[in-house]
Amino acid sequence: MGQYDELLSAIPVSQLAQQVGADEASVSQAVQQVLPALVGGLSANAQRPEGAASLTNALSDHAETDFGDLSNVNVDDGSKIVGHIFGDQQEAVVSQLGGLGGSGGGLIQKLLPILAPIVLGFLAKKMGGAGGLGGALTDALGGGGSTSASAAPAGGGVGDILGDLLGGALGGQAGGQAGGLGGLDDLLGGLLGGGKQ
Repeated sequence: MGQYDELLSAIPVSQLAQQVGADEASVSQAVQQVLPALVGGLSANAQRPEGAASLTNALSDHAETDFGDLSNVNVDDGSKIVGHIFGDQQEAVVSQLGGLGGSGGGLIQKLLPILAPIVLGFLAKKMGGAGGLGGALTDALGGGGSTSASAAPAGGGVGDILGDLLGGALGGQAGGQAGGLGGLDDLLGGLLGGGKQ
């Protein structure tokens, strides 16, 4: 099972559907739109030194999150995470996501702050918890040559994990929709890759 599929299977969809007041099919479809956006946003942010440092700190904070139980998810914290990931382009991302599968922006808006801490908790666990995050910053940035090469073999860095997650997410999306994420990948690349400073 790929890491994206592992993340997807860890999402408690029925519990999530009850929490947001929607049917499971709609929530499941929306989750498959939201996760790639969150992972893509984190990946884009991790390309910049300040974004990578912020991500490493956030992973430390979420290392103990039990992302299989939604009662442990702090939605206020999730809203802050979403704000950090998308910045002032959050509404554009929600609008783009809401138009992809007919889920609507309202459901997307409810899911983002719930799923964001789950994604961070998943990444933190993949990095080995708080103790394994020391090299995450270097790895996320591509490292300093030999340092990254010696630190990465065991489990790879957060950049590798994000890349694997994003590859799995886009691969799954591309099969169902022409153009992958329906332009969201371009939007994320534009607003996070070069647009947000």
